Amino acid sequence: MEPVLQVALDMMQLKRSVGIAKEAVEGGADWIEVGTPLIKSEGTEAVRTMKRTFPGRRIVADTKTMDTGAFEVEIMAKAGADIVTVLGLAEDSTISEAVESGRKYGTEIMVDMINVPDKVRRAKEVEKLGVAYICLHMGIDTQMRGEEAPVDILREIVGAVSVPVAVAGGITADTVPEYINAGAYDIIVGGGITKTDDIRGAAANMKKAMKGLAIDSVVAKKYTEDDLFEAFSKVSTCNISDAYHKKGVIFGLHPYIQRNAKMVGRALTVQTANGDWAKPVEAIDLAKPGDVIVVDVGGGPIAVWGELASNSAMNMGVKGIVIDGAIRDIDDIQNLGFPAFARSAVPCAGEAKGYGGIGVEITVGGQRVRTGDWIIGDESGLIVVPKEEAVEVANRALDVHEHETRTREEIRRGSTLSKVNELSKWEPVK
Repeated sequence: MEPVLQVALDMMQLKRSVGIAKEAVEGGADWIEVGTPLIKSEGTEAVRTMKRTFPGRRIVADTKTMDTGAFEVEIMAKAGADIVTVLGLAEDSTISEAVESGRKYGTEIMVDMINVPDKVRRAKEVEKLGVAYICLHMGIDTQMRGEEAPVDILREIVGAVSVPVAVAGGITADTVPEYINAGAYDIIVGGGITKTDDIRGAAANMKKAMKGLAIDSVVAKKYTEDDLFEAFSKVSTCNISDAYHKKGVIFGLHPYIQRNAKMVGRALTVQTANGDWAKPVEAIDLAKPGDVIVVDVGGGPIAVWGELASNSAMNMGVKGIVIDGAIRDIDDIQNLGFPAFARSAVPCAGEAKGYGGIGVEITVGGQRVRTGDWIIGDESGLIVVPKEEAVEVANRALDVHEHETRTREEIRRGSTLSKVNELSKWEPVK
């Protein structure tokens, strides 16, 4: 069987989803998935609308059924679904009931193996229950930690069962050949298509990649610990704030940077007293290339940093300076192109006395900062991301950025931000 491309519509708005699906089909998408968020948002009407709009395409209702298998399959089948998903974690009886209901109403069952511990063993078990498809699925929240659907497990499942196997989870045009070579029949792609400004082209590229052509893709790519500088450099502090639920924002510090400049790096922390510039300057000698020096002066009004320190730091590969206190020589620092953030700018400097320490935990702008945490700054402000959460936050920020790319394209075509998000529909019920 020739592999098929399934586009996953994991969004809230039905009208918007239909438009995206039309472009995806024009690009070559074979199956249309009414994603779980869309079903929860719009109910069975989403399935009905897709069936009416695309009568020649298979419609997948991604209900992720966990209980009452027969009933939920009946509901979706009557709405027009050709395939309904049931979780592999569900009881055997739930899956069996779903299969029987599917036979009664002419709908096939796909079992989703998300979070199943032993996926190969469970795949063998559910095949015996009569399911039509098995899906190896790496969930979105798991993808945000930099994980992808494991090709080796896919290959084992394909070898262990006779039914077609689907795969989902962060698939892009440059990774899809691996899954095809491992035996996947149904390639399920969400953000790799739906978050682009050219959905038709993205779907077409995915189909080309499924046939073995080399296609580069940056959309929906997931980053790991080794790629964090690149990942954070692609997003704004606004993207990060949205993704991080407004956490990590450093308040009260002003950006003294060039237009469109951005600062990204790991923190090297410094504690010092008002006007005492010894430890901040000594930190330059200890900094690694790519570090951002972050100084807690407790908001003190006498400068602990200036142009000479900035020059020295740049030569050592330091990416910027953050001071919860005062800075001076702003014009010279900006001419250098060295990103600086401080609570105030003054002409007066203090004396080098040597109080404080380097590498200690500090508080800057109301946020705890430790050496090794990620610091991101731009014209909108500053954010600290704890090192333990950096991979997930970076990937979620990229997800926000990519969704905005699609929204921007729809606005360019004549829609408005309110219409794209159907704001009036989603106001609280009173």
